[in-house]
This record gives sequence, C-alpha cells and structure tokens, in this order.
Amino acid sequence: MLPRMPQALEGLVELALDVRWSWSHGADALWRRLDPDLWQSTANPWLMLIRIGDQRLQRLAADPDFLRELEEQLRTYRSAMAATTWFAEQGIEGRLRQVAYFSMEFGISETLPIYSGGLGMLAGDTLKTASDLGLPLTGVGLLYQQGYFRQVLDAEGRQTALYPFNDPIELPVMPLRDADGEWLRVSIPLPGRQLYLQLWQARIGRVRLLLLDSNDPLNTPADRGITGELYGGDGLTRLQQEMVLGIGGWRALRAAGLQPQVYHLNEGHAALAVLERARERMEADELTLEAALDITRAGNLFTTHTPVAAGFDRFPATLVRQQLGAYSAQIGVAVEQLLALAAEHPEDPESTINMARLAVRGSLAVNAVSALHEQVSKGLFAPWFPRWPLAQIPVGHVTNGVHVPSWDSPEADRFWTETCGKARWLGELDALSGDINSADDAALWRLRNHGRRQLVTFARTRLAAQHATLGADSQQIREAAEVLDPDALTLCFARRFATYKRPDLLLHDRHRLAGLLRDNQHPMQLIIAGKAHPSDRPGQAMIQQWIAFISEFELQHRVVFLADYDMRVAAQLVQGADVWINTPRRPWEASGTSGMKVLVNGGLNLSELDGWWAEAWRPELGWALGDGREHDADPAWDAIEASQLYDLLENAVRPEFYRHDARGIPVEWVARMRRSMAELTPRYSTNRMLREYLERYYLPLAEASERRSRNAGQAGREIEAWRMRLHRHWPNLHWDIPQVRQEADGWRVRIQVYLDDLQAEDIAVECFADAVDEWPMQCVRLQRGEALPGAVNGFAYQGLLPGDRPPAHFTPRLIPDHPEAQVPLELSLITWLDKALENPSDG
Repeated sequence: MLPRMPQALEGLVELALDVRWSWSHGADALWRRLDPDLWQSTANPWLMLIRIGDQRLQRLAADPDFLRELEEQLRTYRSAMAATTWFAEQGIEGRLRQVAYFSMEFGISETLPIYSGGLGMLAGDTLKTASDLGLPLTGVGLLYQQGYFRQVLDAEGRQTALYPFNDPIELPVMPLRDADGEWLRVSIPLPGRQLYLQLWQARIGRVRLLLLDSNDPLNTPADRGITGELYGGDGLTRLQQEMVLGIGGWRALRAAGLQPQVYHLNEGHAALAVLERARERMEADELTLEAALDITRAGNLFTTHTPVAAGFDRFPATLVRQQLGAYSAQIGVAVEQLLALAAEHPEDPESTINMARLAVRGSLAVNAVSALHEQVSKGLFAPWFPRWPLAQIPVGHVTNGVHVPSWDSPEADRFWTETCGKARWLGELDALSGDINSADDAALWRLRNHGRRQLVTFARTRLAAQHATLGADSQQIREAAEVLDPDALTLCFARRFATYKRPDLLLHDRHRLAGLLRDNQHPMQLIIAGKAHPSDRPGQAMIQQWIAFISEFELQHRVVFLADYDMRVAAQLVQGADVWINTPRRPWEASGTSGMKVLVNGGLNLSELDGWWAEAWRPELGWALGDGREHDADPAWDAIEASQLYDLLENAVRPEFYRHDARGIPVEWVARMRRSMAELTPRYSTNRMLREYLERYYLPLAEASERRSRNAGQAGREIEAWRMRLHRHWPNLHWDIPQVRQEADGWRVRIQVYLDDLQAEDIAVECFADAVDEWPMQCVRLQRGEALPGAVNGFAYQGLLPGDRPPAHFTPRLIPDHPEAQVPLELSLITWLDKALENPSDG
C-alpha cells in the first residue's frame, strides 16, 4: 500500500521503493533531512515514508530547498537507470534475454531481513551487480514473516533468539499485480489441498526480486507459517519451503510474464524448479519426463556452496513421497520416478532424497565457488559418477566475489572515485590495478585511519546500547562508550559461530592472547561479532567463552563482542578492520566472502588457506594460516595453528603496523595495503564474478537451451533415444587386446571394438592417463578406422599417444558420445580395459 504523499513529494516513493539506495548513497542527505532520528535508527527510507506524519510532509512539500534536493536526486536516479549499460554495449541482448536466479535467501539490505549469512550476501550482491552491469536477471526467493533470528546476549554471553515480525507494509516491497491491478497469486499442490502463495516484488535498481509468501488467508494457519522463518522449523517445513521456492518460484516467473532461458539454482534448495520447468515442456510437446528434462536441463545451472556431504539438504523418502504425491499426480508422473531422480541410491526405494542430486541431474552445468571448492565438490559428487576419474567429475568453478559499492565506506568510495573514476565498477576492470598502484602513501594511510576511527565510534555506541538493553547502570554504559583506541591495530573476527569455523581458535592459549592484547607499547584490539544457530549448542558455548575471556582478563577496553551481527554491523566492521581474521577448518570454507569485503577499504587478511584465500594469497598481500593441507578435527593440529596464529600476530602483523617512517606512516604496511587493493579488489568483485558466469555459463546455456527447444524439442527426443540405446546395448560392448607400436613421433595404439547394435557415432574410444609426477592428466581420443572383416558392427580404432610418456600410463576406455550431450553429466556410463597399455617391449 502506497503512503499518502503531497503531490510535490511523490518522487520520494519512487526513490524509496528502489533498494538501490542501499549502495548508492547520493540521497542519504535527503533521507536524513526527512527525519534524522528515524534515518539513524532504521536507514529504511520506505519505513520513514510510512511513519512520518502528514504535518511534517506538508512542511517539506513547502520547503523549496528540500524540493530542489528531491528534484536533483530524482534526476540523478532516472539518469542512472536510463544510462547505457555494460551489457547493452556488448551487443548480446538477443543471445541472452533473461536469467532467473533462485536462492533461499537474499542479503540486499538490513531493511529487508530475508537473509542469514554468506549465501544470502552472495545472492544480494549478485542482484546488485546485475543491476550495475545491466544484466537481464530476476531474483526468486521467499518473503519470510520473521526471517532469520535476532540475537540478544546476556552478561554471561548466553544467546537468546528473537523473531521480530516482518510487516510487509514496512518493507521496501510491493504486491505484484496483473494488468487489471489484481494481486497475483500462484498455487502449488500439497497433500489434500492447494497452497496459495502471494507474490511480492522488490526493485533492486534495474533488477527485480520476486518473493513468495504463504501467509495468505486462503491457507490453513499451519500453511500460512510455511514461509515463517528462514531455515526454521522441522524437515517437513524445510521441504515445503523448497517446494515453494522451486515449484512456486517457477510459477511466479510465469505469472509475472517472464520466460527466462537460464535458471540459476543458488544451492540445492531450489532443485525442484527443474521438475517444474520440465513439466511445462511435457505439456507443451507431449513428452515423457526424461525427454523434457533432456530439453530443459540445457538451460539450468547449479551452483553448489557445500563443502561437506552433510551440508546437502536430505529428506526421508517417505516424507518426500507424501509431500510430492499430489504434484506427481498433477503432472502425470509416478512419484517413484520423481524420487529416483534425487535418490542417493536409486536402487533402494527408501533411499534418502538428496536435493543436490536432483539439481545435478537436472542441470547441464555444475559449478563450485572457488578453485579449492571445485576439487572438494568433485570428491563429494564422485559417487554419482562411478568409475570416472576424479579430475573429470563434471564440476567447474567460479570464485565468489562481493558487490564492492555495497561494502566500501564513504571515504573509500571517494578515494576510489578520485583514483579510478566514478564508473570503475560498471564494466571493465583492467585499469584499476594500475590506478591504485599509483596512489599516494599518505592518502592510503589516511583512508585506513579514518575507517578504523569510524569503527571504534560505532563499536562504542553499539556496546553502550547493548549494556543499556541489559539494564546496566550508568557507570557501565559510560565505560562502554570509552572502550577501544582509535589509533590501535584493530583485528576483526565476525561470522556465524559454528565449530568448523573455529571461532575459539584464538582462545586456545588465553594467557598468550591476553598478553598480546595488554601490550600498551604496541596496542592491539579485537572486535568480534557472530550468531550461533538457535539449535547449535556448541556454537553458543563458544560465544560464552569469549564473554568469559573478556571478563576474566579484564579486557573490556581491548575486546568487544557486538551482538546481533547483521549487514549493518558487517559493513562497519569491514570498513574499519585493519586485519580480518578467518580460521575455518580446511576445506570447510567453500569460498567465504567476508574477507573480500575489507579489500576495498584497505583492510588486510590473515586467514586459513581455505576457500578464496587459498587461491588469492601471496606473502606480499596478507598472511596465511595453516599448511594448505587437510587435518580434519585434529586437536593437535588446532594447537599448532593457534600457535602459528599468535606468532603471526606477535612477530609479523603487529611489528609491521607500528614500524613508521619519519612522517608517521608504516611504509611496509601501506605497501601491502596497496598491493592487496590493486590486485585483489577487482579480482574478488561480483563484477568479475558475474561477467565470468555470463561468459562461461549463461550464454552457452542459453544457446544450448535454444537448440534443444527447436522443432518441438527434437534434439531432446534424440538425446533420450540415444540414452535408451546405450543403456540397452552397453553391457554387450567388448574389445580385443590393444596393439601398441613405437613410431617416430609417438606410440601408435590400435584397438578392435565390437559395438553390438549401437551406432558407431554413439560412443567414443579413448586412452586416458591420470596426472603422474611431472605428467599432467591426458586423454587421447582414438579415430574410428576400417570395419572389421566378418564382424557385424566392429571397427578398428587407432591413435597416437605422446612419445615422451610411457604408454603404460594410459588405459583405454569406452564412453558415451553425442554432439549435444554433456558426458558424464547426462550419461555416466564408462567401460575401462581391465589393465593399462603395455610397452611393446613388455608384450
């Protein structure tokens, strides 16, 4: 519902309904003039318009200065929205019309609390970057009535979880309406009933975010609560939420009149979208489910963020059978056929249903979120591709990034604008490194000092408010407002408190840590923030350990724990931190983005060699923890890394920070800052990330989807027929012993292969060698030659192996082959010769 506004102020509604204000801060002064106190406490322009009284609005409508500022902001905003974008300049609109981006959470702003942590931050940053670049992308998510919990800590650090109500009227969202002004709804089948879903939309610059809400009066009270909490409830609620996101989300896109070519599944929560997309194709072209999947998977991309198998969403077969029964009847497919697509063990009718398995089966491309995570994911998915080499498990990677304008401080924004130009994050990034490398030492150090001092001021105010909430006396509140030193080396540690993130690693030797923090000659201070999931008792206990440490060693002036970690707190921390500390247990940090956010602000990283830092780190850019290997949950190794962490702080980080020249500038520190900012900020931005998705996945998938959709899905039908042929005849394939002879330019291999009733084009014959010592992985495809005399369907295959490598490294194999299919993603059959090739001299 739109607030009643004087005609002169109607432009405020246009500005407030576009959450672009969360990263484009040109109108901040305008909102502050509207109501300074409300702006300070909420930073939510839409809420301000709802709350501000008529008299105040009438006065502003008669204020010529305010009206001039409003008109200027409207002109700036409309000009920015109408400007030619990077995407438009590429001339590829015809190749990619629309991408749908599904995610269970979106971290756009703290004023739209439908996020929890890193997954949501990435999703929100992706939408913002799509707006900046002009990429035609639409987000699809859920509008939670409570969202993720808010955290309150008592004096002993015990966590209480609160769930404030998200009143949609106070959020920057509007009902999605049809041409007649009717509020759009979609429905999905649940056992014995329909679940009705209201559709909302948020404007994120040039991008829309569609949100589904089960709090519809037509639903039962229990069903109205399905979209109640993010990651809340039991397994039934989680499965129903995923049905809403996947099935309902697809129907929401259609209700909005959108027909995306590419469906990007951000984690397996949205995996059911692949079924719904296939359903439409089944109905349109009278296809089987398998044939429809063969067509539609060509436009689906699955991004996995999970570093451990336990992180995949799994549901009991009985529960999924019950909840999807009505849906399977609606689309005319046996529920057991749907379960088989996602079953971890398809031969077992009661096998656990794995949503990541469904996402893999329903997509033509799968990617991880860092180079290391690609290797981890290959290992996780390997059981689904039996006998395939680990290196060829079909997972690629696009390393995550951050939307830099969302995380830079106003001072950093000015610095980068003066150094690199106003349009620096709106297209190409190649020139940024050179521009930053030319920056003045003094300017860089001023930037760092300003950010730290702003953080200290914020932390003091926040801590005083925390104490006041707990009923502290005036003396305690005054003391809270004086903690920390604005000129001291400031370390920050902020993330979800979970055991694998090891937020207690710094506490391994509490006396040594206290000694470092008590040093008055070269002071060091620590700001901590983070929530533990309400059901995670070990995580909550780690919060209490920190509060107890602060009290036991009387370090209230040097260590601060900020409660209720959210985007607003995160922004202050990454803008002010000198050093960002991250201590996950390798390889459980799939990527991580918190450390990327400090880069633009001149902060440095001290992190475990995991996730993005494993590929980013070099000695001159920051500090690395660990040895780059995996040690599981080994207490002895934790002790070694804790000691290494203390050594780095004591002997490397702190001395460099306090080693000043005659001007008072730590030249080595500033040089490290400059290199980190120049090399890493562009590389770990969502600008680079989203353009990489466009080039490597969106465009190829859109084109593959178009090809498979032509002629009523003829290509999909052909792929289904090819798959059926291979399954029927694969057991009958056989071959003779290979012949190997040495030639001047390599090893000539000849193999006689008998194809049963398969077409010769259905398969490929290869010689594969895994990486060994100095030799890389190699795969040599053999060429089909003459038909074998007397054989019904036999051919000789031959090829030349490299002469500088022993032929015994190679093993012949048969694999499926089709010009349009992705092998092994779409068909993982493989047959190996029972032993490697023999050297001619060994034969």
